[in-house]
Amino acid sequence: MAPQPSQSGFTFIEILVVIIVVGLLAALMVGNMGGSTQQRELENTARELFLLMQTASDQAVLNNAELGLILDDDGYRFVQFDDEQGAWVRERERLFAPRQWFEWLQLRPDIEDNLPRLTSAEDTLKPDIVFYSSGETTAFELAMTIGNQPAPRHRLRSDGVSGIVWLQPGQEEDDLR
Repeated sequence: MAPQPSQSGFTFIEILVVIIVVGLLAALMVGNMGGSTQQRELENTARELFLLMQTASDQAVLNNAELGLILDDDGYRFVQFDDEQGAWVRERERLFAPRQWFEWLQLRPDIEDNLPRLTSAEDTLKPDIVFYSSGETTAFELAMTIGNQPAPRHRLRSDGVSGIVWLQPGQEEDDLR
């Protein structure tokens, strides 16, 4: 009797198990990517606002002019104090164009409100945060979250003198030192 050749390879069951495991892993990855899209957009929004606020602060000092930031429910915009008119006017630089929030973004502002704002009762534009030509800023903390999540995800803050700080999730100001 002739010896039978040995067969090598995978059985149908082994191949089926591998396909199921790979499918489950792919489904988990797609599910995780859906939630992280908002997290990435939130981080990009925080980064953009942080950089724009730093730029506004620098521009205020360089141009010897006061700039302001107005926070609305649907977005934010920058304004500049016009010395001749004695009023706040829309910032004309394209860099400071108005921007919209994502509808799911929740902003919790905590802004020092007992400081001079260079406004009068007739002003239609009243900035929430002012970047002074002296380099100082209105003291504030802005917490940005996804929806109504209790913990802030990203925080922008300033004590009014030391500059603007961006605290990412889980980060405290002591961690930056």
